[in-house]
Amino acid sequence: MRRTTAKGLVTMGDIVNLSKYRKQRQRTEQSKQAAENRVRFGRNKSDRARTRSEQDRRNQDLDGKRRDEDRPDEQG
Repeated sequence: MRRTTAKGLVTMGDIVNLSKYRKQRQRTEQSKQAAENRVRFGRNKSDRARTRSEQDRRNQDLDGKRRDEDRPDEQG
């Protein structure tokens, strides 16, 4: 008795390692999820650079507004 699957012809006497099949299916699902996440959450290089420069500018602005007694690095 023979049956066909999507992967090809399988006979009833063929031994199938279910653990390997399960792991391969899990890897395939994880790679699909990773691809979806890259599309949903990924940012290109210019977006990351712009965000980084905005954050640096905000930090410099906040540092310039500190009061002198609040600066721990200038105590002495």
